[in-house]
Amino acid sequence: MQRLRSHPSNLPAANFRLRSVHRAPTSELMEIPPTSAQLLLPGRKVLVVDDDRLNIRILGGILKGEGYVLSEANSGERAIEVYAQFQPDLVLLDVMMPGINGFETCRRLKAEYGDKCAPLIFITAKSEASDVVEGLEAGGVDYLPKPFKPKEVLARIRSHMQNKILTEQRKMLVEQLKKADHAKNRFLGMAAHDLRNPLASIRGIAEFLRDGSVGPLTPDQLDLIETIHGASQSMLDMVNELLDVATIEAGELKLLIDRHNLGDLIAKSVAMTNREAAKKKTLVTFDPPAEPVFVPIDSAKMKQVIDNLLSNAVKYSPPGSTIRVTAEHKASLGAASFSVRDQGPGIPDDERDKLFKDFGRLSVKPTGGEKSVGLGLAICRKIVEAHQGMIVTENLAQGGCEFRVTLPDQR
Repeated sequence: MQRLRSHPSNLPAANFRLRSVHRAPTSELMEIPPTSAQLLLPGRKVLVVDDDRLNIRILGGILKGEGYVLSEANSGERAIEVYAQFQPDLVLLDVMMPGINGFETCRRLKAEYGDKCAPLIFITAKSEASDVVEGLEAGGVDYLPKPFKPKEVLARIRSHMQNKILTEQRKMLVEQLKKADHAKNRFLGMAAHDLRNPLASIRGIAEFLRDGSVGPLTPDQLDLIETIHGASQSMLDMVNELLDVATIEAGELKLLIDRHNLGDLIAKSVAMTNREAAKKKTLVTFDPPAEPVFVPIDSAKMKQVIDNLLSNAVKYSPPGSTIRVTAEHKASLGAASFSVRDQGPGIPDDERDKLFKDFGRLSVKPTGGEKSVGLGLAICRKIVEAHQGMIVTENLAQGGCEFRVTLPDQR
């Protein structure tokens, strides 16, 4: 007790030394600015739980000087009641108390508040490894040994309090980013929707003129009309992709699942792609499975995936190439898959991380001057994953690249 009574008598000398440092010439000192977390420490709430009034008084004397707001409880049961009302930022919790001990109190608070529970630091004279392990397993973050050392108490509490503040700031930032992302998706959706109709009209008018509906056209006029039609089609494709991305990222992708013949779906896409591929003298072949493969899919969305993979294969393969498409049923794995093999340059190893990302353009260029905004493969991945499937790619030893989509045959 003599040592505890003599402790306050040291304070004037400490204060004197602090004032002396404060008055020293600025040229002799280097002030370290506090972090944003440190600036927020005053006013933070600490709940002290101990059945020994002397311990509460000692901790109160240490913490109030730092600007902390304190509340107290003399038992575990009382701590749970005070916690609900006080909503502390940190709890100092004695281990040995009448009624439920500190470990059980900690477990109950963690069970009640989960991830939102304030950090709990045990205060105890026990320092056995088994006690430390039990406290950490109960949900505590640290220990404060008795007798208390003011500098150690303040340092440990400050560290955990700053971590809590930084966690709060991160959560707030994440929420702000989510709101900004939602606003971005809404803007993209609105802009794309408003652009789609006039672009479709421009394309339709170009087709109307190209077909000679208003009379014969000179070769120069026809060339201009073809340019307008091609540009409007490219812009319309990009707008549709932007709409797809906005819809998917907003969590509004709705799948109409039914069982469909995967082979028939691929065959129709191959037939349509061959019409465009013929312009580059490229051929798309399809090796269908021996038996029909029925899978639970949204046929329109999965056709979008197939069309995009076929279009990419034609786009990045040199003229005169052969694109090979296969499909198979892996009954033992409960899955079906299809693959598209092109004869392009493959995927550069150092650019694989860009492949399925939004606007992820690679250094590889289309071989016929086709346009790409880097959204097609990102949309494919999101649609496939929405079907609980997987899309992967690998470069082939003989040259070219293979994209493989695997889908579950049951849902």
